[in-house]
Amino acid sequence: MKIRNSSDWRDAIPFDTPLRASEAVPGEATRCATCGPSSEVREREELWVVKHRHPNNPAGFVRLYCLAHRPVIATRPEPAAKAPRERRAPRAASSTRVAAPTVPERPAVFCPDCFVEVPATGVCGMCGQRVG
Repeated sequence: MKIRNSSDWRDAIPFDTPLRASEAVPGEATRCATCGPSSEVREREELWVVKHRHPNNPAGFVRLYCLAHRPVIATRPEPAAKAPRERRAPRAASSTRVAAPTVPERPAVFCPDCFVEVPATGVCGMCGQRVG
């Protein structure tokens, strides 16, 4: 199954960053995703919105959390700058490698009646005349 992306309000939310739901997603009161459907309805000012990464959907998915269940997002360490690699001397050609034989390209042959290129069979595809 291929997931198609559409543009909507979720595109404006950064990944793995808790934001106030009232600022990011204005709307009606709703429930915390962790508390479940039997929990009390909360106003958007009391909720946090987090956009999580998804393995099959590059757009991710968004969940609303109360303050008690707001996930703590661990910051990813920045990759260390790589030291420039030393240039190595080119390797000598190995004696075990064999060069592939080159095949000379066949000159283009045209049908004298149709003026189209004739395939390698030598028979014109338009009129059927054999061209040598």
